[in-house]
Amino acid sequence: MKTSLDTYDVLPEGMRAYIRHYGFNFNRKAFDEAVRTMKRMNPSNGKKEKIIPVPKEKVTEILASHGVVLEHDTLYNAAYVYNMGMADCLGSSIPDELHLAKHVKDVLDDPDGSEELPFRYWLQKRVALGQPIEWEDMI
Repeated sequence: MKTSLDTYDVLPEGMRAYIRHYGFNFNRKAFDEAVRTMKRMNPSNGKKEKIIPVPKEKVTEILASHGVVLEHDTLYNAAYVYNMGMADCLGSSIPDELHLAKHVKDVLDDPDGSEELPFRYWLQKRVALGQPIEWEDMI
């Protein structure tokens, strides 16, 4: 089993620099890194396969085409949520593109949530899986 990275009590300097610049939000490089490894289960053969990431500009178009207006989006957060929903839920608990667009709004505009939640989720997932992040590459 991989060692969880939360066993360390000192934040890497690169991570501190990233947070100073972007907060707990996805910039383009962090978004690219996050979606690069996303997989979905292929229902026809039961095997995991990489997704083809949907870029931010296309996500923006899709949301607009369904009348979804975000109040709390920063940098690439909506694009991450869209791609994660596509990988993990589309065709299961999220039946189609319209509902995926609404899911993005629900996550980012949650009245008792935080627009930083998607980045924190990704970060904690990487920590829990023992997958280090090359922060210097993200800046």
